Amino acid sequence: MKARYKYGIYPNHIQITKLNQLFGCCRYVWNQSLAYCNQLYVDGQKKPSYVDLTKEFITQAKKELVWLKEVASTPLQQSLKDLDQAYRNFFDSCTGKRKGIKVKPPKFKSRKTKQTARFVGANYKVCQDKIYLPKVGKIKIVWSRKLPAEPSSLTIIKDSANRYFASFVVEINPETLPKTDNSIGIDLGISTFATLSNADQINAPKPLKNNLKKLAKFQRKFPRTEPGSKPIRKT
Repeated sequence: MKARYKYGIYPNHIQITKLNQLFGCCRYVWNQSLAYCNQLYVDGQKKPSYVDLTKEFITQAKKELVWLKEVASTPLQQSLKDLDQAYRNFFDSCTGKRKGIKVKPPKFKSRKTKQTARFVGANYKVCQDKIYLPKVGKIKIVWSRKLPAEPSSLTIIKDSANRYFASFVVEINPETLPKTDNSIGIDLGISTFATLSNADQINAPKPLKNNLKKLAKFQRKFPRTEPGSKPIRKT
C-alpha cells in the first residue's frame, strides 16, 4: 500500500528563484504538449505517445530553448507522464473502462494555482535536516514525523500562499486490528465533540479559543515586521 508523507521545506531566496524556474519549465512543457495534442485532435489525428512528446517538447526543445537546460530533466519527463496518464484516464472514462465519476480532459496549467515538480529514482537525496535537488541544492526540511520506508518519489509543491512542501510516496504495510464483537455508537455534536452510546462524552478541543491570546500577540507583532523579511515569514 502506498501512502504520502508531506513536510514543510524552507528554501532560501536563490533556491526559491530556481524552484520557480523549475515550476515554469514543467508548466511550459505541459501546456505546449497539451496545445499540440488538442490541435492534432482538431485535425482528426491521434494523440502522440509519451516517447514522441518527450522527443518533441524536451529533447528537441532544449536545442532551441536554452533555459530548459537550466533545470533538471526528470521533473519535465514526469510532467509529460502525468499528461499521458491524464489522457488515458479521460479515454478510459469515455469508453467505460474506468468506473466512477466521469473524468474530464486535461486542462492548461496556470502560474496562479498550485505548482508541482516530481523527482524519482536517484535524482534526489534525503539528508538529516535537508533534501538535495539537482540544480537547486540542499533545502532545509522540518521532519514532523519519521519516514517509515525509503521513498519512491518526491514531489515539490508550492501552494497559492507561497508555501513550499515536500511530498514523499512510500510503501507501507497497514496494521490489521484484531477482530472484536464489541461495537459502539458515536453522535457528533457542537458543544460536545462526541457522545458515545455508553454515555461517555468527549469534549471539543477548541484550539482557536485556547490560542486567542497567542493569536492577538502575533497580530500586533505582524504590522511592525518588515515586508519580505525572514521575521515576517516566522510571524
